Amino acid sequence: MRILYSWLMTTLAIMLASQILPHHFYVKSLGTAIGAALVLGILNATIKPILKFLSFPINILTLGLFSLVINGAMVSLMAKFMPGVRVSSFGSAILVAIILSIIHSLVQSNGRKR
Repeated sequence: MRILYSWLMTTLAIMLASQILPHHFYVKSLGTAIGAALVLGILNATIKPILKFLSFPINILTLGLFSLVINGAMVSLMAKFMPGVRVSSFGSAILVAIILSIIHSLVQSNGRKR
């Protein structure tokens, strides 16, 4: 149930990010956003841990800010795998990753208060 809830929140966050950054991040439809959330979840579960491990020294030197680059890379990869999703630049991918992180943080903090 928790995975389904996370998938739904990621889908909504992707749709919201496409509304906030319409010229930088495009999602064709709700169905595309659902698929993009699934692909992003798979990438975050498989590739992201490897990248975090390999970039650990850089992440320490940048006080954790390099995680934004990794998250942006995950968004860029997701856009490459999803035909209905476009990201205009890597900087836009980092902005989308920041928006997704903020939305997930708000949802998680709201869920803890209940």
